[in-house]
Amino acid sequence: MATTRKPSAGTVTLNHAMIYSADVGVSLRFYTEALGLKPLDLMMPYYARLKSPKGNSTIALHKLEPGDDVSSKGVRLYFETPQLAAAVKRVEEAGYRVKAPVRKMPWGWSHAYVDDPDGHEVSLYWSGGKRLKKAN
Repeated sequence: MATTRKPSAGTVTLNHAMIYSADVGVSLRFYTEALGLKPLDLMMPYYARLKSPKGNSTIALHKLEPGDDVSSKGVRLYFETPQLAAAVKRVEEAGYRVKAPVRKMPWGWSHAYVDDPDGHEVSLYWSGGKRLKKAN
């Protein structure tokens, strides 16, 4: 008889993030055209769920409630790609400004930064396969 293996207490997987937006349609354009995410669910103008073109990660764009504001100080979204230069070019070609061009960081990763339409900071980066390893 086969046994079902239960996950240990405290085991979690980060696979989804919710991003609040003043205008879901405008944000949807950014995440699909500039970053290449694929729509899974569209309940416009209030909600959109998108999937990363590789892997199983998803994000959701959720319309702010009236009177709420977008505040993301201390939060940055990261999208990794080995084709960093091409990803940055795609953002620019989609009409968005890259606020910090590709730069190699002291820990060995390369990053470029752009803000989404609501001001959420987005890092496009390449870790060179070091993301799950100790930096030094």
